[in-house]
Amino acid sequence: MSDLLLRPSRVFMVLVALVLAGCAQIEKPAPDPWPALREARPASVLVMPPVNNTPDVEAPASVMAHTVYPLAERGYYVLPVALANETLRRNGVQTPQDARQISPQRLREVFGADAALYIDIRSYGSVYRVISADAVVTVDARLVDLRDGRTLWTGSATASSAEQRGGQQGGLLGALLQAVVEQVASNFNDRNHQVAGVAVRRLLGGFGHKGLLPGPRAPAEAAR
Repeated sequence: MSDLLLRPSRVFMVLVALVLAGCAQIEKPAPDPWPALREARPASVLVMPPVNNTPDVEAPASVMAHTVYPLAERGYYVLPVALANETLRRNGVQTPQDARQISPQRLREVFGADAALYIDIRSYGSVYRVISADAVVTVDARLVDLRDGRTLWTGSATASSAEQRGGQQGGLLGALLQAVVEQVASNFNDRNHQVAGVAVRRLLGGFGHKGLLPGPRAPAEAAR
């Protein structure tokens, strides 16, 4: 008879070793997606005026208003947005596109920040469908080190008011009535601003490897 039949414990040990080897491969940590950001460790961030690629003129102010809190929550010092915008205007920078032409080194000289956050608004407004009218906001961003011009991080996020409805059901008539109410209400209540807040929090909130890594001032449990 085979030696394996005479020694079943040997078979068991081999199987255990194979299982452990497979688990070790599965639990292998993912590589750091943003090593430059972890190395640079910027402490202060200048939020640049967002570039608006939508027809809604209120989009830049809305998106920019939502950026300060999540950045501060992630452990970064955010330069006062209103003061930064006024400084740019007084120096002849009238549009976000003009601001994009300023070199990182010059921004560093003027504002003293470690990094600048550049934001592009891809969508901001209502998307009309047959039985619904949803507010959709999509934002892209990149964090640039003002000390050497390196891109430290990039991200993108989308949010929609459709998420708030969830799985509500009421038949076709109910859906049509809800769509009419939403379209009328959108003339009085700016859902876009609320949805923009969700999109920006997703963009900067640190979900997995997609969000911004915690900064130097982040709580100890968030920085792990």
